[in-house]
Amino acid sequence: MLLADLRPGQTGVVTKILGHGAFRKRVMEMGFVRGREVRMVLNAPLADPVKYALMDYEVSLRRAEASLIEVMLLEDWEKHEEDSPIAMGEHEENENMHLRRDKVINVALVGNPNCGKTSLFNIVSGAHEHVGNYAGVTVGAKAGKLFYKGYQLNIVDLPGTYSLSAYSPEELYVMRYLREETPDVIVNVVVASNLERNLYLTSELIDMNRSMVIDLNMYDELERSGANLDYKLLGKMLGVPMVPTTASSGKGVNELLDTVIQVYEMKNPDTRHIHIRMSPEVEKSVSVIKDAIKADDTFPQHFSPRYLAIKFLEGDPEVENMLGKSPHYQEWKKLRDEETERIKRVLGEDVTSVIASEKYGFIQGALAEVLEGDTAHEEKSTKIIDSFVTNKLFGFPIFLLVMWLMFWTTFQLGSYPMEWIEAGVGWLSEFIGARIDDGPLKDLLLDGIIGGVGGVIVFLPNIVILYAFISFMEDSGYMARVAFIMDKLMHRMGLHGKSFIPLVMGFGCNVPAIMSTRIIESKSSRLITILINPFMSCSARIPIYVLLAGAFFPTHGTWVFFGLYLLGIIVAVITARLLRRFWFKKDETPFVMELPPYRIPTAKATLRNMWSKAKQYLQKMGGLILVASIIIWALSYFPRVDEDNVPAEYTEAALAEMPTSTLEGMTDEEIKELITHEYQQENSILGHIGRGIEPIVRPLDFDWKVCSSLLAGAAAKEVVVSTLGVLYVGDDDAAALSERLSTPSKATGKAPFNPPMALGFLVFVLLYFPCIASLAAIMRETGSWKYAAFSMIYNTALAWVLAFCTYRIALLF
Repeated sequence: MLLADLRPGQTGVVTKILGHGAFRKRVMEMGFVRGREVRMVLNAPLADPVKYALMDYEVSLRRAEASLIEVMLLEDWEKHEEDSPIAMGEHEENENMHLRRDKVINVALVGNPNCGKTSLFNIVSGAHEHVGNYAGVTVGAKAGKLFYKGYQLNIVDLPGTYSLSAYSPEELYVMRYLREETPDVIVNVVVASNLERNLYLTSELIDMNRSMVIDLNMYDELERSGANLDYKLLGKMLGVPMVPTTASSGKGVNELLDTVIQVYEMKNPDTRHIHIRMSPEVEKSVSVIKDAIKADDTFPQHFSPRYLAIKFLEGDPEVENMLGKSPHYQEWKKLRDEETERIKRVLGEDVTSVIASEKYGFIQGALAEVLEGDTAHEEKSTKIIDSFVTNKLFGFPIFLLVMWLMFWTTFQLGSYPMEWIEAGVGWLSEFIGARIDDGPLKDLLLDGIIGGVGGVIVFLPNIVILYAFISFMEDSGYMARVAFIMDKLMHRMGLHGKSFIPLVMGFGCNVPAIMSTRIIESKSSRLITILINPFMSCSARIPIYVLLAGAFFPTHGTWVFFGLYLLGIIVAVITARLLRRFWFKKDETPFVMELPPYRIPTAKATLRNMWSKAKQYLQKMGGLILVASIIIWALSYFPRVDEDNVPAEYTEAALAEMPTSTLEGMTDEEIKELITHEYQQENSILGHIGRGIEPIVRPLDFDWKVCSSLLAGAAAKEVVVSTLGVLYVGDDDAAALSERLSTPSKATGKAPFNPPMALGFLVFVLLYFPCIASLAAIMRETGSWKYAAFSMIYNTALAWVLAFCTYRIALLF
């Protein structure tokens, strides 16, 4: 609870000070330190300020200030002290532990894109967040925790940002988080070999006057460059302790955590507040505005008045919105306008340019005193690789070759472990089938669960291989180069160059890819990218591709894969052009993106990402797809039909359709059982649903079972395969589904699929409406259900047209 929440006569114990530097220091000097008892005496006549008693004297605080001090009721504190355990060992974790509030440290990781924040977050918290070597991987804040030396560290990985201005969604998110959540310690992660650029964000955090530690990440790269950095002296100059680390290997991480605790306990000797001095003209304006803001006693203590003054002077919209809530805003705005005009008149530049130049000048001056040698070198390997992969002649062929290799490996190499899993599923089916009596339970286990989930889980190796390729391209830095060479093409599509990154991420999963469009500053480009992202063939479609390509095009599976992915890209391009021309205005947002040096991804990081994706896929099998398979089985199983209840006219029609060769090899009992099974399926709940929409896809030659599988794909595209398994594989063998789809039915003499139908079906699956999770992401990211409805209707209509064309053209060959 907060100190402001105490009622008269109640006593609390201070657990934490939430305010920033100057306020924090002042109240601690007054005696408001952790573990100190404070009694609420009384309210002023107008309920503000409030009188408190501590250390045998009385002090008054405004409610706004008392709301920045956390306390625990004395009786709760005493009970908590009795129950609290002795300090934990290093990295010891116990989910049932109840720590004192002052033993919990909230840590925020802040830094530029590509600085290694997420790598640090993963190694510290044990999380398995994906790390990409380009801007915008971390879309929102990711939280983890660590028990370390008696403390619980709640760690939040914030999006990468170059500054704290409200220019991009990342910057706005970070700024609002620091304002609203008030972390105890900020860990500013900077690239040790690129300090001049990284320290600009540090200068803004220093203006905020928050408790902070600087993590000099990738320090091994600085050492390899031959440069020498006196980071201890630099830390003293900035008033912020610096700790060199290599997050990818974990080197220096314990020292970083120790320093976080020291800063939190206010025991680090290097911690002090400094002002990054600018030219006298700018300082004069900052002081005038800062004093005006400080004069407003009701203004909250979330940010340093100096920071607010600088940002207000720059015209930052988020700070303007904050200050706009004050009744003095118009006075401050008039004062700001006068000062900006004065600076422009005297210095001949706008305020934003002047402040940026002054800060970079401060950084250059500081580095000149502590840095020997040049760290801003570009590795020879990066130059050599870029001379090929970004070359106008070789860039696109290399990219296409990489994509083809990815699909070949996914299809060909993935087939070997796939056979092993198929064998295991088949053995499990036989094992259970031999030990359970015939009945609904046996049918549920064999047809519903093993036939459904088992038919999908065999594609796990293909999913893992695909993600391994995408992970390698992102972590190595190649993905940023692909965005670079695709920028011109993106603009011709009517999109921003950054749109390419979410589109490629869509090959993994459309949901995070749609969320990652937040990195695009242009609203129109962002909306178009969201709407065309479902055309990127996500990994959930791979089981369908492998199933049908393996059954009908075993020697050309790689080309089928490549063609489907390419078709999705072409459809996305055409759709983007149409949307830009007829719906959205022209986009003039410039393409600005960092091209980081190439880095060889560590085997640990790649394997961890592969395991993370495999784990997600297995969880999906045990959750959504298991439930969907059971539902599909139930819909196809009920209502039950006895042999004697099959109408005679249905039996006659079925016998007329059966080939003579089929009838000759079967007994009367087997024929009757087969006809009953077909009648049961056609008249089940699922059969009625499928036959209801069958006329819509009849021109594609799809039957009601295929219709049902497509509808089931609304839950997740993998469910299409499990539904086909439930409906077609009568012997409960998931490995037989591929053969069954190409084998003529005993009842009709016609195979469920032929090569032209398979191609049409694959095109339809590629393009038709997204899964429910993707539709929800579209609605959430666009803020309107209309865009989700558009995606459903447009994508499905387009899928029907192109699948029909594919089927009819394929029939000619």
